[in-house]
Amino acid sequence: MAAGKELTPTEYIGHHLTHGAKQLGDGGFWTLHYDSLAVAMLLGMVGIGFLWWVVRGATSGVPNKRQAFVELLVGFVDNQAKGIFRHGDRNRFIAPAALTVFVWVLLMNAMDFLPVDIVALGTHGISEHGFRIVPTADVNTTFALALSVWLLMIYYSIAAKGLGGWVHELFCTPFGSNLLLWPFNFLFNCIEYLSKPLSHSLRLYGNMYAGELIFLLLWMWAATGLVGTVFGSVLALGWAIFHILIVVLQAYIFMMLTIVYLSMAHEHH
Repeated sequence: MAAGKELTPTEYIGHHLTHGAKQLGDGGFWTLHYDSLAVAMLLGMVGIGFLWWVVRGATSGVPNKRQAFVELLVGFVDNQAKGIFRHGDRNRFIAPAALTVFVWVLLMNAMDFLPVDIVALGTHGISEHGFRIVPTADVNTTFALALSVWLLMIYYSIAAKGLGGWVHELFCTPFGSNLLLWPFNFLFNCIEYLSKPLSHSLRLYGNMYAGELIFLLLWMWAATGLVGTVFGSVLALGWAIFHILIVVLQAYIFMMLTIVYLSMAHEHH
């Protein structure tokens, strides 16, 4: 559908920023949007399939181009994990988890480069009420990812310190173990625990949602005539080039925070 012809600008943007009619939930925080879930699962399989394809063709001799690319990627992620996680064997879980998070979030972010109207030609057959193709522009998706990391953080904190040690840390740090300070320590730690998934998820969501919105605005401008097409296309190209940095940077930040949070879970206070 062309902007400015069938829909007003507000309706056009609202249409493309609306999830499909099918969802699990009442539209609140715990709602699962089937479009975000389907695209995220598909991209997860693509990422796993790509890595499997590279590993299947790996050789011990001179690597081919795809093998060299993946080896650079794995080495990069491993170096980031090695610089932060110093509490045991990082290759057992931390580095693989960081690699999975980085590749998956990067693929989901990259969906923002697909032209929404062209994609809509196929997705309108699935849902006439809209179809979101950028899972990380859905706050429910980013919160699900952040809460998964948060649960892992609590698990490793208990595994490293024991249940008693973790509870002791909740009530006795950072202000001391005096009984009168227990409520303040607990409140402080609750705020810290709650702030981590909030900042982890909203940073990714805010950047990707804003990027999606800017692409829609530029596409609308490009559909207003010859002058609009020229300037809109130039600006859209410039924004797409700049957005490459945002897409990669947000995946990198999400990965780094994952490593940091899991590393902090192993620290004793």
